[in-house]
Amino acid sequence: MPAVPTPAVSTSALSSCASTDAVLAARRRFFSGAPVAEDALAQPILRSWTRCAARGLGPQSRPRAEPLTDSEFAARRERHEALRRRCRPELEALHAAARAADSIVILTDPSGLVLDTVGSADFADRAAKVALRPGVSWSEAETGTNAIGTALVERRPVEVRGAEHYAEANGILSCAAAPIHDPFGELVGLLDLSGPASVPHLHALALVELAAGQVEHRMFEGAFPDHSLVRFHADPSFLGTAREGILVFEDYRLIAANRPGLALLGLGWDALEAKRFGDLFEGSLGKAGEERRVRTRRGDVIMRLERQGTPVRTLSPRAPQPAEPQPAPARPPVAPAPGPRFDAATERDLGRAVRLMEAGVPVLIQGETGVGKEVFARQMHRRGNRGARPFAAVNCAALPEGLIESELFGYEEGAFTGARRAGFKGLFREADGGVLFLDEIGDMPLPLQSRLLRVLQEREVTPLGGGRPVAVDFALVCASHRDLKQLVEAGAFRADLYFRIAQYTVMLPSLRTLADREVLVDRLWAELAGPCPDAPALSAECRAALAGHDWPGNFRQLVGVLRVLQALAEPGHILGVEDLPAELRAARRSVGPSPQPAAPGDAAARDLAARDLGAVTRATIEAALVACEGNVSEAARRLGIHRSTLHRHLAARGSRGGH
Repeated sequence: MPAVPTPAVSTSALSSCASTDAVLAARRRFFSGAPVAEDALAQPILRSWTRCAARGLGPQSRPRAEPLTDSEFAARRERHEALRRRCRPELEALHAAARAADSIVILTDPSGLVLDTVGSADFADRAAKVALRPGVSWSEAETGTNAIGTALVERRPVEVRGAEHYAEANGILSCAAAPIHDPFGELVGLLDLSGPASVPHLHALALVELAAGQVEHRMFEGAFPDHSLVRFHADPSFLGTAREGILVFEDYRLIAANRPGLALLGLGWDALEAKRFGDLFEGSLGKAGEERRVRTRRGDVIMRLERQGTPVRTLSPRAPQPAEPQPAPARPPVAPAPGPRFDAATERDLGRAVRLMEAGVPVLIQGETGVGKEVFARQMHRRGNRGARPFAAVNCAALPEGLIESELFGYEEGAFTGARRAGFKGLFREADGGVLFLDEIGDMPLPLQSRLLRVLQEREVTPLGGGRPVAVDFALVCASHRDLKQLVEAGAFRADLYFRIAQYTVMLPSLRTLADREVLVDRLWAELAGPCPDAPALSAECRAALAGHDWPGNFRQLVGVLRVLQALAEPGHILGVEDLPAELRAARRSVGPSPQPAAPGDAAARDLAARDLGAVTRATIEAALVACEGNVSEAARRLGIHRSTLHRHLAARGSRGGH
């Protein structure tokens, strides 16, 4: 995969500009074993020829791909039905644009299997003679150098004309293909425009790139509820088009993007989960719907923020938001992330918390890591009378210490070196009218606690640089996994601030204390599997073992282990205790008839649990890599995690010497 994604249109380096005679001369040299000059062919073509030769393919070999049976093909098409629906407008538009060139438009799945074709019936008949039809794979390994298979290997748009095809039989084709990436950088399909090699197709590659960009752009519509979407471009006229950059942030952490967005910042897909908003832009996310100029490492851009998943969301002036929320057009639903659903007691606490929040009483949520504190806070926001206003979440432990004040309180023009010319409002003012959620407030530095206390008392924010106080109105919800009472006793947290924010405290239960944990395991397992008829199942013994485990990481840890089990299980398989990670089996065996539980707060016990979890993680990653023959992308897909996350685990393993 290239370090920097290909921009929406940048084809000149990848399309072949060699004459037919030059290509034929390069073929003769290549297949005779003579070296081929680098400028004799486009580099993707030469690399592909080299790969094909290494696989033992010959230029006169018959393609290895056999058409799928009708039932097999129907199953594959059904698996990619959402992609087919999303791409249908582009298939028709490409067909209309290329009708005069006697061409066909092709949609494939990520492996190169042809799913749909639209276009010239006459040329389709000729193409079928070389198996360019639905139900046949055009992967490079099976068919040799071709635009579909080579673009999938190169992970970028590629054009292959006439004799540039590895197999001589395919020399009748001139093809241009562009892969389709999802917001996480994974290949989900490909668009191809193919026609007779005897007809010039000057703009074919640009057309398929634009079409693929349109498909990728629409993938962000409604796909990230409760996240912050940043749309930006150096030229404001590109906002709202497929050429705009799109970045998705979760608590200031970059989790998804489109190719133009990464290219505009000079980044690759490995930036996902590794970069934060402050690494890319000055200041903070800003207010939803507001267009403002911000500085990046490559210069100024115009940025607009959308917060998806709330009823009031200001979009581009080109598409004003109606006063009443309208039903969204039908599209494949985005499955919610499995996680905590509150028991009856916690539901009662939630109802009380909502009523108190509406009465202006601050609420403090306490509980171990992974129990769902932010989920609880977001439910308070949704169910309360401020549900149509902003929900501003601030992770006090994640903000850089030197920038906490400016991020929270904002600053005036020229307040410090590097400050934006227009100043910055700050997160507290962004929460105006809505809910301010201060997560991990126990990690807030003492000097900042006094400023926060003053804001809560006076309901005014004074930006850095001597600005005039600005009135703010927000409901306050705080959370921490640390015992704030103990921090107060130790002098690490202000007593007056504690009594101000903890007027009502909710203690969320840990997973191990919940009743009916087997029912919970079943629910999470079903949510992960989705509507899959041959999904693997859990045996009664396996369910009991999962329900009986201690789960120091609570829901977050349980969901992670279930993802691993589901990713590694064969379809229809019934998982037993023997399929559990080794450390869970060992922990189960170590429980005797009269176990002596560790005392609450026992640091050694917590350390042992953490090391056990790390061993589980390492063991399951190793198993996935072995099953996928070292293919990191496939292993990440099986594990249900992003490729960059798996790379970080592997890097950490390497730093420990592989142990």
